[in-house]
Amino acid sequence: MQFLKFVFSFLFLLQTSKVSAQHVSKSNEKMQWFADAKLGIFIHWGIYSVNGISESWSFFNNYINHDAYMKQLEGFGADQYNSQEWVNLIKESGAKYAVITTKHHDGISLWNSKAANATTTIKNSAAKKDLITPFVNDLKKAGLKTGLYFSLPDWSYPDYDIFTRERKRYDLKKNPKRWNIFLNYYHTQLKELSNQYNPDLFWFDGDWEHTSAEWQTDRVRSLLQNKNPEIIINSRLDEQGDYETPEQGVPIVKPTGSYWELCYTMNDSWGYQPYDSRYKSSNMIIRTLIDCISMGGNLLLDIGPKPDGTIASEQVKILKDLGRWTNKHADAIYGTTAGIPKKHVNAKTALSKDKKQLYIYLDFKTTHGIVLSGIKSKIKKVDVLGNDAPVETTKLNDTDYIFDIKEEQFDKDATVLRVTFSGEIQLSEEKDEPISFQTLFEVTPATDFTNLNLSTLSSNLNDGINIFDNTNLAADGKDFKSGIKNSKKSINEWVIKNAEALYKTKAGIPTGHYQGNTVLSADKQTLYLFLEGEPTGPISIKGLENRISRIRVVGQGTMLNHEIYNKLYWSKIPGIVYIDIPKEILDTHLTVIAVLLDGPLKLYRGNVGAIESNL
Repeated sequence: MQFLKFVFSFLFLLQTSKVSAQHVSKSNEKMQWFADAKLGIFIHWGIYSVNGISESWSFFNNYINHDAYMKQLEGFGADQYNSQEWVNLIKESGAKYAVITTKHHDGISLWNSKAANATTTIKNSAAKKDLITPFVNDLKKAGLKTGLYFSLPDWSYPDYDIFTRERKRYDLKKNPKRWNIFLNYYHTQLKELSNQYNPDLFWFDGDWEHTSAEWQTDRVRSLLQNKNPEIIINSRLDEQGDYETPEQGVPIVKPTGSYWELCYTMNDSWGYQPYDSRYKSSNMIIRTLIDCISMGGNLLLDIGPKPDGTIASEQVKILKDLGRWTNKHADAIYGTTAGIPKKHVNAKTALSKDKKQLYIYLDFKTTHGIVLSGIKSKIKKVDVLGNDAPVETTKLNDTDYIFDIKEEQFDKDATVLRVTFSGEIQLSEEKDEPISFQTLFEVTPATDFTNLNLSTLSSNLNDGINIFDNTNLAADGKDFKSGIKNSKKSINEWVIKNAEALYKTKAGIPTGHYQGNTVLSADKQTLYLFLEGEPTGPISIKGLENRISRIRVVGQGTMLNHEIYNKLYWSKIPGIVYIDIPKEILDTHLTVIAVLLDGPLKLYRGNVGAIESNL
């Protein structure tokens, strides 16, 4: 009897594991287009564009009363709205999908919703139009995937329990009848959207206001899957979504989920705000896309059309510039997977699905070559995407290489170096010996390895290996002598110039916060950034919780400006620090930038998934 029980138990577990494996396989299959897409366009369009105010939150937070907010319906004409032009622009950007707001928290539906008491643009706005249908139709004709944003809360609906931050209409537990009216309303709207448009993706928002049980998320998921079993749902319906959705703050460490997407604004606003001129440059947006690609994620880049349906010229320019770069580097974008660890190359990277091609994204120019180390695989070919000229390759040893790129091969925003291997890439985990004084300072008879040696030195310093400890190096570099006969003059001059970044400095910050190598002063109040080559745009630091007192060029004293983007007042995640680097301050070999902080270094390094609340 015990034996039979064991057999039945074993067969049950075997069957269960098969079902589980099939479920995982099916899930992976439906997510493949999303994982391959890499770039999507988010569209926040609604009546909030009329006054250029924050979408829905402006009345919820009592910056404007609800009546005044809804009066914008009269100015929302959409008289120049051309969905085909939108789709053409989205396709030109290189995006593979788009997500449009069908209804934000203000409860205004941009399609012809027949749900009871629905406020719609066709019935209640000056536009008198269904704005979703033409866009979705044109999107599908263009072969792009369709995503629909839908707000779970509806702060304008008379039977939704929450009205503003200070006002509630009723207590849900005391008046479940009204809550059920609302549930029927929002489920009806989801059925309409699902049946009319059959989207590929639903992008939910606002789930923090109620529990999954109160939202009846299981019912919602079943409702959507009944129409489309392959529907993809983001993680803001509840914690069981198909992918994670970090917001604004570019992840410092790779999100734990298999699939993720960063939703991101071009300036500081989701919807159109005429006086928000803090646009990021096209270069910064392109490099943000690269950041996402290198960690195996997607970028969902937002545009906010004007109330007449046109798109601001600044946003058009960014999309077109993005399109120039994505068209040129398509092979290194779509269908790629996360790259290799930073210790192998001082750049962001990605891999082809078969792991036989490594893509190296260079957001700087250099005449001193790109070092790739710790590679056991045999290299078949090295080329620069979008340029047919060969790349000169120097093999340093069994695992390390230098690639020399010609000036004309560099892209103005980010150059992509493609390394093709004879088989799947294999990495060496062996650690190189730290550079010695002899190797650093000695004059070599043949090849000049000055830049390679300084790069190795900065990497050692980053890891806490400081060969200048217990030497005669002073903080100002005065009277420094290496003690090496026939010492290389250029290295000696570099050490004296940058002595403060070498004198008693400690290991740098973890990977993910800054692309290059770093060290910290003994009191941890000055962060030193090592900068190779000439950057194509401002360099960046992520996850820095400190305030910055000043930034200067080591050895010169030149003061530098910085700006902080994407710092959200309701979020503990720091914004991104961007530092402009004038070409004329760059060192011939390796530039060092000193960032003086308001106290000992503090870094934010949390895993970023879905936004749980932005109240």
